[in-house]
Amino acid sequence: MTETETSPGADGAPEPRVLCDTESLMAADSAPAGALWRLAEPGRQLDANLVRIPPGGRIGAHTEPDLDVLLLVVAGDGALDRAADPQPLAPGSLVWLPRGSARGLVAGSGGLSYVTVHRRRPGMQIGTRPGW
Repeated sequence: MTETETSPGADGAPEPRVLCDTESLMAADSAPAGALWRLAEPGRQLDANLVRIPPGGRIGAHTEPDLDVLLLVVAGDGALDRAADPQPLAPGSLVWLPRGSARGLVAGSGGLSYVTVHRRRPGMQIGTRPGW
């Protein structure tokens, strides 16, 4: 399945619809590491991604200062690399990554595929510097 254009319903409001088939995206023999899918609908309030980390790969520890993130593991295995102690991840693990928290991900022998969802970041804006 592929993304389709937003088509308004009879009253002009956007209609709910299936955006993609995550299992098909992950099943491809040539599925690359990184983002396999991104939510790109115009006017959305959320950002979402389907991400794949290859076996043994990692996303280094970092801190997201502005946004809470929900992460849902959809395939593979790994660990949430927290400052205190790693937490195992498996399909079905639903993880809250609060803003300001340090976190990283480590993929296990099966790789790790997950969906993230967070509030959409505002676009870059041109303005004047404070004090100018």
